[in-house]
Amino acid sequence: MRWTILHTNDNHSHFDALVKVASVIQREKTETTLVLDAGDFADFRAIEYRGTRGKAATELLAQMGYDALTIGNNEMFNGIDVLEEMIQSSPVPMISNNLSKFNGSAINGLHNSIIVNKQNVRFLITGSSPDLDVFNEGLGVRMEEYQRSLKNVLQKEKGNYDICIVLNHIGTENDKELIQLFPEIDFLLSAHDHVLFPKAVDIDGVIHGSAGKYGEYVGKIVIEWDGKNVQLIDSETIPTKNEEPCPKLKTILANQKQEAITNLSTVLYDLEVPLWHDVLEENPLTNLLADGLKDLMDAEIGLVNSGICQAGLFHHVTEKKLIEICPSPLNPTRITITGLTLRDALQESLDVQLLLADGRGPGFRGKFVGKLHVAGVEVEHDDNTIFRISVNGEDLNLEREYVVATTDYLERGSGYTTLKKNHSPIYRAEEIRDVIRVYANNPLFLEKASKLRWKKTVNELSNHL
Repeated sequence: MRWTILHTNDNHSHFDALVKVASVIQREKTETTLVLDAGDFADFRAIEYRGTRGKAATELLAQMGYDALTIGNNEMFNGIDVLEEMIQSSPVPMISNNLSKFNGSAINGLHNSIIVNKQNVRFLITGSSPDLDVFNEGLGVRMEEYQRSLKNVLQKEKGNYDICIVLNHIGTENDKELIQLFPEIDFLLSAHDHVLFPKAVDIDGVIHGSAGKYGEYVGKIVIEWDGKNVQLIDSETIPTKNEEPCPKLKTILANQKQEAITNLSTVLYDLEVPLWHDVLEENPLTNLLADGLKDLMDAEIGLVNSGICQAGLFHHVTEKKLIEICPSPLNPTRITITGLTLRDALQESLDVQLLLADGRGPGFRGKFVGKLHVAGVEVEHDDNTIFRISVNGEDLNLEREYVVATTDYLERGSGYTTLKKNHSPIYRAEEIRDVIRVYANNPLFLEKASKLRWKKTVNELSNHL
């Protein structure tokens, strides 16, 4: 019997492509087709997902005809409560064989594997989620070692299936190792690292594929099943660029967006003073963020780049506004750096070309790198050179180490590569917009935000750092 596997991964809420993916699935799907997604379907940067607590994602999966989805890291980024609610509401089975609550208890509704019986052929579908390491506790999740978890599933289900499909969100290189360890796998569909396989490959009898990212392609694998063995007949990755969008899915998305906007538009509080924003100039919104991070993380210094925000905050605060002005799912992070590293990074922030450079990096949902904003620090400069830096009233010591509150974006050295020279990072599960929400409602922090920390001077007789 001939079977077709349609597979996607890492859509990351690219709805413009998703409506085209739906058209491909609608055209290709038959009674002998399985439709699978290997995770990061629901990126909570999308207002449709945030405003419905993930319910919109489950509706889309069902409408598009998916048979299963493995939980990726982006499905987890809104925390365990939203994840569990989304899983329980989903008509499409959500899978992870190594994911549980942080206390070790099961997540209600989550499957470690499923068996799909079609045309009297039993497909075992299982998959693993990526370990979020230092973020696990804050998000309320726990990860078991994925090789052990897969082994347990295969042992438990031995004899109960005909064809084994592993739908993983741990990266193609990790998956290649599984091929050698578990010859009982028939299909291994990879995700997480956005690799595109133009065609599936047969490695020692295991069919391995991945469909890239952002809904740009739909993977298609055709096999022959003779009752004992799986034979790869054909495969391709179908580009979606020139496909017609699915009208029904467009309508569903429009309705979901309106529902989300309504849910997120409740006024949280009125803003006492406007918090304007600029990529090149010091501004009160990013100053507030630096001050808030310093306070939240109990650090000597707050440090953040203005590019992670997109616009200012005026009149009143809603969840919708916070998502719009600060879409990046970045986390408060505490690091330790030397005074020399801080000085070099601040000096880089006088380079307009760097401020306007592409800010692309993990978790970044903006355009430009932007200017560094500080808390607990004053910088004297002439637009080209820094003359003096003080930290909490004392001159910067280039050799001393300072505890700095920042984001995981800067901690990784994104935008400002100098800052990669840090150690002892500590992360919080909150997102940057949560810091804005809390501290924009604090009159003391609103007042401080308007005070300039970058001070232009022409005092060239001062000692150069």
